Amino acid sequence: MSQFKMADRIAALPPYLFAEIDRVKKEVKARGVDIISLGIGDPDLPTPDFIIEALYASAKKPENHQYPDYVGLRTFRAAVADWYKGRFGVDLDPDEEVVSLIGSKEGIAHFPLAYVNPGDLVLVCTPNYPVYGIATNFAGGRVKYLPMSEDNDFLPDLDSVTDEEWEQAKMIFTNFPNNPTSACVPKSFYEKLIAKAKATNTIVVADAAYTEMYYNPANKPISVFEIPGAKDVAIEFHSLSKTYNMTGWRIGMAVGNAGLVKGLGKIKENVDSGIFQAVQEAGIAALQHGDPYAEKFRAIYKERRDILMAGLKKIGISCREPEATFYAWCKVPQGYETKAFVTKVLQETGVVVTPGNGFGMPQAGDGYFRIAMTVGKDRIEEALSRLAKM
Repeated sequence: MSQFKMADRIAALPPYLFAEIDRVKKEVKARGVDIISLGIGDPDLPTPDFIIEALYASAKKPENHQYPDYVGLRTFRAAVADWYKGRFGVDLDPDEEVVSLIGSKEGIAHFPLAYVNPGDLVLVCTPNYPVYGIATNFAGGRVKYLPMSEDNDFLPDLDSVTDEEWEQAKMIFTNFPNNPTSACVPKSFYEKLIAKAKATNTIVVADAAYTEMYYNPANKPISVFEIPGAKDVAIEFHSLSKTYNMTGWRIGMAVGNAGLVKGLGKIKENVDSGIFQAVQEAGIAALQHGDPYAEKFRAIYKERRDILMAGLKKIGISCREPEATFYAWCKVPQGYETKAFVTKVLQETGVVVTPGNGFGMPQAGDGYFRIAMTVGKDRIEEALSRLAKM
């Protein structure tokens, strides 16, 4: 059989974050151990029934079985604009400033193709969702990571970027609330970033997929577009996945600067054919009627968070209390190397957690591991009981 060499961009990919974990997980499971997976951020709570019913009704419409519009149904884009107005007080033109996505990951992965030329510099705040750097590399760009550490409450130091680098930078990726650290961003950070981006003609790419997974209603996560002038330089990616437990539905949106939205839409015209219209109509139902359900989900995750924080403290594992997201960013106990500790936990307890050095620049996440609170409270309590016996 012929052997074909993969493209250099594939060979340059970092090791898949969960590959080694999956291998050890299979070994442990083969021993008959009950696996408790706190590794991947996939909600265990079901999609609300009213969204499923909306999909069912819409799927029966013959007109929805044809190719959809590349940028999304006008009604879906209008629902996104209405939701942004209600949630963030942000005005969006559904015709020029909103594009539908097959999940926010798809849009984020494609966006650099519209604006990054080979050799262009892209800034990525890290620890981070790995897609930012990978998408930049696929477009031929260069990545400069901006480390986020506990010393700065897991915010990047914008002043660490030289004037020359700012002038060269085509775009900067941010993600708040952050995966994996759960850190949130104050308005003062975005104000400084927007001013710097406008002065240097740098695109701000804000991943806001977790803004609805917060624990203090008096301090809700913000949109970059709450900052005056942000539309001049920014595009924001959002998703229905985490907010309404719709990860498998693959529906999201990008909003903001009309030119940036159009550029992303140009890529999408050439690589996909849009979202099944029935899914978009179900998405409209979610955006229009889903907020009470999202509030219930937040209450469930808050209960899980409180149980987890109390249990980890009792065990002696230091962990940053999440302000948002369903992730907990925990310190690896002294005397352990990150990967070795995560492997030991899996082998000895059957509990899956994620090594922090798999998120973006390895040094930024080294010494940490991430817990995803995507199992019921009884399973979290069982996981804590097993960890306590190590």
